[in-house]
Amino acid sequence: MLTKETVVDMAEKGLVMVITGNGKGKTTSAFGLALRALGQGYKVCMIQFMKGRKYGEIIAAEKYLPDNFVFYQYGLDSFVMRGNPAPIDVELAQKALATAQEVIRSGEFNMVILDEINVAVDYGLVPEQGLLDLIQAKPPLLHLVLTGRYAADSVRELADMVSEITEVKHHYYAGVKGQPGIEY
Repeated sequence: MLTKETVVDMAEKGLVMVITGNGKGKTTSAFGLALRALGQGYKVCMIQFMKGRKYGEIIAAEKYLPDNFVFYQYGLDSFVMRGNPAPIDVELAQKALATAQEVIRSGEFNMVILDEINVAVDYGLVPEQGLLDLIQAKPPLLHLVLTGRYAADSVRELADMVSEITEVKHHYYAGVKGQPGIEY
């Protein structure tokens, strides 16, 4: 039975949040969480796996966000081949995982976002057990956000929150190319 004391204790728990699914908006949602956390005075770190382009949110972060938002990108400005990744893609994903481990161990941040980590695991760039170990070793008050399609069942099981973004309709299939400010 939940008591007032239990609810207070749970409110002080760092959450593991998974944002997955085939719909558009997973990274955008994670940036929304980052902005909310920054508004509360938190220090936030975002590590992007498999991304090397200067997306609009990265440009905005460099221009407008305070010093308590830190981000790293590990990837090329190209697609990774599922089932046959280039060695450089594996190397960059491994560097991203090592950075994530270091950042999480540092205790310096209130929130860490691992953008596209679920895809990196699904594509075999990062071992699933490596992500599970990272989740289980996180400090108790750290909020950990994991984005990307294909979240593994084991990751979903460890999470406190899982949101699945479902594609209903996308302009790409009507022949509309990616738009600045929308896709990147």
